Amino acid sequence: MSVLVVGMSHRSAPVALLERLSMDETVQNTTCFKLVDTPSLSEAMIVSTCNRLEVYSVTNSFHSGVRDVVDVLSDVSGVDKDELRGYLYVRYADAGAEHMMVVASGLDSMVVGEQQIIGQVRSSYDKASQQGTVGPRLHALAQAALHTGKRVHSETSIDEAGGSMVTFAMGKALEHMGTDSLQGKTALVLGAGAMASLAATHAGKLGVDKLIIANRTFERAERVVEHSLEAGVPAEAVPFEDRAAKLAEVDIAISATGADNFTITAADLPASTAQRPLTLVDLSLPRDIDDATAEREGVHLVNIERLHKSLEDQEGSGHAEARAIVNEEVQRFASEQRVRDIVPAVSALHKRANDLVDCEMGRLQHKAPELSGAEVKEVRHALKRVVDKLLHEPTVRAKKLAADSRTVSHETALQELFGLQLEGTSVSVDVEQLPEETDMIAMSATGKDSE
Repeated sequence: MSVLVVGMSHRSAPVALLERLSMDETVQNTTCFKLVDTPSLSEAMIVSTCNRLEVYSVTNSFHSGVRDVVDVLSDVSGVDKDELRGYLYVRYADAGAEHMMVVASGLDSMVVGEQQIIGQVRSSYDKASQQGTVGPRLHALAQAALHTGKRVHSETSIDEAGGSMVTFAMGKALEHMGTDSLQGKTALVLGAGAMASLAATHAGKLGVDKLIIANRTFERAERVVEHSLEAGVPAEAVPFEDRAAKLAEVDIAISATGADNFTITAADLPASTAQRPLTLVDLSLPRDIDDATAEREGVHLVNIERLHKSLEDQEGSGHAEARAIVNEEVQRFASEQRVRDIVPAVSALHKRANDLVDCEMGRLQHKAPELSGAEVKEVRHALKRVVDKLLHEPTVRAKKLAADSRTVSHETALQELFGLQLEGTSVSVDVEQLPEETDMIAMSATGKDSE
């Protein structure tokens, strides 16, 4: 059984396709159940964000596993299998483990080093755990990935590269507005979830004069307002249906609802944008704001797709150190899993040995009924000690071989497992007796080293 990752992200697929595969919590849960109901998959969790959709699973067959994942994704999304295959990437075994650690560390994010993804991975893992589609292998991997992400953020300077998609998007918006703050500006925030709340908080830190919060559930909008007021940022909540009317009063509108329909369309824009420019920031996938809004004079749109196109190479501060941590944790995880995988075989070996002891003791008692209970007990203990001592060395060495991922040839299997040293299989000389380097080169050149 091995880890299998099948997914697509901003690096492999267009935003329009990512939108079609985007899953809310309900769809994720249903899809996970469908995945583990297939013949080849026993565990599954899904990470679905604004710029990636990834299925993490455990499979008993690589090819069957990939086929089952693609079939389920096609069935759930309605996207043709051939179209999916053109954009999906696949990671298997150790490469799958490494991928989750890279993702959780923010190294595969659109904004390298962003911190939001580690929370999204944790949330996906928690949901899948609660519904029972995560088993021991994905549990171990998710824990290792979250640990790796924490190490990367605490032990390197990767955070300097970018705090989150919200930070990056707001930065691009300010760049277009020709300012480095929102002082003297009014902002409209649509939504009251994690992304919208983060956007409202960030706008407050940028010095926004006033926040207007609109959400389908008015009470949730009021809670965001309460948090803003507690932070000293003036704010008010308005009914969601009044959002278009408020566009004439604001300098920037940020939408993060994940709604099925557009929250802002070209028809919603005020006629005054030519005189009072309006910046729109879309943090959702599927998109909240219609692309047609960008065609209006005085309107500038920042969304996931435009951010993707504007991103430059961000493998800067802390990236090398972060990769080193990931590599270290991948090796640790792979080693622990290999050791764990041989535990059933080691247990079976010990059980077989104990069964043989019982069998031989039964035979002894049948042939020598005159033995007393104390004598039988002593013989059993003696046999048990012999078996335990005989199996101790191969058990320890088998775990070490698994941890080190070494391959053992048929010729050396017994030597490796039982720590045997056969006559003529090795040569031991003092370092002073070794030939000089120049002599060894000459021997190699003339072939005398093989004589």
